[in-house]
Amino acid sequence: TVVTNMKSTENEVVFNVEGWEDSSITLELEPEQEYKVLVDNADIGRMKTNLGGKLNLSVELAGAGEVKVDIVAR
Repeated sequence: TVVTNMKSTENEVVFNVEGWEDSSITLELEPEQEYKVLVDNADIGRMKTNLGGKLNLSVELAGAGEVKVDIVAR
């Protein structure tokens, strides 16, 4: 799995991911914060980080080429 074009601001993390197989991604963000998650501009819902600030998500990459992931603080 390769991550490219990662940009991070106070309220948003955006990056592209590419790989041969589906991938699990873990980010360290603000603890117990809710985030809106978009994969290729499709809203996959809201996710909340745990007490340590970890956010885990899975991205389907098989045959998809490069996929854009956008995580926005709510």
